[in-house]
Amino acid sequence: MTARILPVDDELVQAATQVARARCRGENHTMAAAARARDGRIITAVNAYHFTGGPCAEHVLIGTAASQGAYELETVVAVGDRDRGVVSPCGRCRQVLLDYFPALKVIVDEGGDVRTVRITDLLPAGYVWADHQLATE
Repeated sequence: MTARILPVDDELVQAATQVARARCRGENHTMAAAARARDGRIITAVNAYHFTGGPCAEHVLIGTAASQGAYELETVVAVGDRDRGVVSPCGRCRQVLLDYFPALKVIVDEGGDVRTVRITDLLPAGYVWADHQLATE
C-alpha cells in the first residue's frame, strides 16, 4: 500500500523541536511530541522513560490533550532530543494512535524525507479497537 502524502505541518514540527530542546534532559526525557487539536490548539508533551517501560511522548500527549479538553487530534509528530529531528512512532504508539484517532495524520521521516501520512498507512490492515469505532448517537 502506498502512503497518501499530505502537507507537512511545519508549525507542529517546530513546536515539538522547541520542547525537545527546552525540556528533554538526561535519560528520562528524550522525545517530545506535538499535536494539533481539531480546534487548532497545539498540545505538547515529553516521554517519561523508565527502565520498566514508561510511556512514549505520544502516549503522554494523549493524556495531556485529554486533560486540556482536546479529545480530537488531527496531526501528530515526535521529535528526538539532541536535534535528532522527526522520529516515526514505534509500533505500540502506532496502534494506540490508531485506536484513539483513526483519522489521524502523522508526520514521519522516511530516510530524510519528512512527510505526513495517515495513521492507517503506518499500520495497514491493523487491528482497530472496536469500542472506539462505534458511533455514538
